Amino acid sequence: MSGSTTPATPTDNFDVLAIGRSGVDIYPHQIGVGLEEVESFGKFLGGSAANVAVAAARLGRRSALISGAGDDAFGRFVRAELARLGVDNRYVRVDEQYATPVTFCEIFPPDDFPLYFYRKPTAPDLQVRAEEIDTSAVHDARLYWSTVTGLSEEPSRAAHFAAWEARGRQSLTVLDLDYRPMFWNSSSEATEQVRRALSHVTVAVGNREECEIAVGETDPQRAADALLDLGVELAIVKQGPRGVLGKTRHESVEVPPIPVDVVNGLGAGDSFGGSLCHGLLSGWPLEKILRHANAAGAIVAGRLECSTAMPTAIEVADLADSAGSHASATQESAHV
Repeated sequence: MSGSTTPATPTDNFDVLAIGRSGVDIYPHQIGVGLEEVESFGKFLGGSAANVAVAAARLGRRSALISGAGDDAFGRFVRAELARLGVDNRYVRVDEQYATPVTFCEIFPPDDFPLYFYRKPTAPDLQVRAEEIDTSAVHDARLYWSTVTGLSEEPSRAAHFAAWEARGRQSLTVLDLDYRPMFWNSSSEATEQVRRALSHVTVAVGNREECEIAVGETDPQRAADALLDLGVELAIVKQGPRGVLGKTRHESVEVPPIPVDVVNGLGAGDSFGGSLCHGLLSGWPLEKILRHANAAGAIVAGRLECSTAMPTAIEVADLADSAGSHASATQESAHV
């Protein structure tokens, strides 16, 4: 086992530093059939944190990923593909014991995308240790992004909390509530760890089911209020076909979804996350941040792959602006 290499220097401060899953996504070329009937597949960089880092890089942000990959061909692909897609891979540790994880999916548009994770007995990204964290890079990053999955096992759990201690609950410390039940012994264990984590972050983002794990609420307004009561500065609740809610102590904004012909919905949340990072770093108004994040998610939902499907800033702005103009016209018509 070997850790990551060169620590960041003061001039290396990242716009977005993410920690979490990386691996290989295997997507079928045949849509609407089970894996037993699929004849060919495509291979792509995957993992939620990796995808968010790529999405932010695609939008022009200097991104890096703290993760792990096996000492195998897929691990070499992960590290090379991160670099090719604009993400600094210096903190992707090479694990000589565990294989790079592979994830298969089935595609049944518009809303059924079963996932099959091959991460047993564990995955390299969950073997990142506290002493391997470049705490200066975590502290100095303009935005630090973590996911709940990283809390599901040791030593990753301890590494996450060590990083948050170094970060010191600075502004733009984000937790993706990304709850995957297959990674946990029980939902109660997940709730315990998420509640601990929320005391270290300033932004929380998740869907209604993930909010239930975090704070015991599925109603978007009550879930957002519960997150704010725990000290979060910005709570974002994704509501699927009802759009997205963003709430601070002084502002509440709801943005409707953008209709799209869904091809594969699996990468939409990560594209949303990368655009969220970009909007927060840009200091945009909350409504604009959410509108652009919705647009970024919609674009990827209309494409097969995840990482390589992440849109450019121009693509996001064009869709967000056109959707916003349509919504304004609809509202004006409704008032006539």
